[in-house]
Amino acid sequence: MMKIAVLDGQGGGIGCEIINHIRPLFPEGTIIYALGTNAVATSKMMKAKATQGASGENAVIRTVAKADLIIGTLDILVADSLMGEITAPITAAIGRSEARKILLPINRSGVEVVSSEKKPLPHLFEDLTALVKKLYPGG
Repeated sequence: MMKIAVLDGQGGGIGCEIINHIRPLFPEGTIIYALGTNAVATSKMMKAKATQGASGENAVIRTVAKADLIIGTLDILVADSLMGEITAPITAAIGRSEARKILLPINRSGVEVVSSEKKPLPHLFEDLTALVKKLYPGG
């Protein structure tokens, strides 16, 4: 039985949409955990028909350890993101989890992703150079 952890904070809107989009892709019996950094986020994700929900740092840490898949925004890997809701212990637990991680590249924490395409390293360096020039014109 597959276990999917969907992690969100603040109002839970992104987590809700993730659950709405992935629920039809998996067979009945798949467990989708709604992991909110707060009760509001968890509640909203539960309305999207998550199987189980829990809120707070300890719930997130314990649940991602047993997940097969973790889904959220890029922010879940950045300590103190989401207005401080994503703590360093949460990011460490996600990093230690053997689950595959699928992340939406939403930039609320100042992290830029050079590319989400699988490209040879020399092409990624070209993309990196272009992004730096765009963000910092004139150096």
